[in-house]
Amino acid sequence: MKLSRTRSVVLVVGVVAVVVVVNLVAHGASGTAAVLVVPGAAVVLVLGARMAGLDWREMGLSRSELRAGIPYAVGAVVAVFAIVSVAVAIPATRQFFLSDRFDSASAAAFAALVTIPLQTVLPEELIFRGVLQGSLARLFGVRWTLTLGAIAFGLWHVTSSLGLTAGNEGLSGVLGSGTVGQIAGVLGAVAATTAAGFVFGWLRHRTTSLLAPVALHWALNATGAVGAAVAWHLPS
Repeated sequence: MKLSRTRSVVLVVGVVAVVVVVNLVAHGASGTAAVLVVPGAAVVLVLGARMAGLDWREMGLSRSELRAGIPYAVGAVVAVFAIVSVAVAIPATRQFFLSDRFDSASAAAFAALVTIPLQTVLPEELIFRGVLQGSLARLFGVRWTLTLGAIAFGLWHVTSSLGLTAGNEGLSGVLGSGTVGQIAGVLGAVAATTAAGFVFGWLRHRTTSLLAPVALHWALNATGAVGAAVAWHLPS
């Protein structure tokens, strides 16, 4: 069903409003609510977008789109694992993987195989590269669609990066600690995730498939967790 421009604007505004609320709840709540709010919101937004007229193809979720993304997905995973392996092996860059969250192999494995894909990667890709990018593409050209989607993805990470430098020895050593370090960490995280969001969005556009950015997103996050566990057990 073809969406009118007015309905497309309403859809984009509605998606952004939901994303803002979900972000605040996810980082302000605790327990089950904090765990389920983002995945739950992703499902609601996908179903809501379908009811509003956005089709599976526009969200990169049709069968043909998913098949088209398989070669890119495999290539992205292999490339990221190779690059991170080299970075962890080099002492000068290894320090940036020393995150307190993943100082054990079991914690890193659980995060890489369960928490990261189910609580972070799949929900975020459904929301940002699926629903939001598909909605923005109804209103804008490729450049603005990718840029606005990337900015939204970067801002999404403000709350989650507030304690970034405090839990990472490498980053705190470079950016400092306390309020100054925290602000620098947030700005750096927003800049990095905005850039990543642009790459994910471009990959989604280039392949027409949500599978490709899902694979790249997972590879980056999972290798970060596994790399941290490995880095803690290597000589500094």
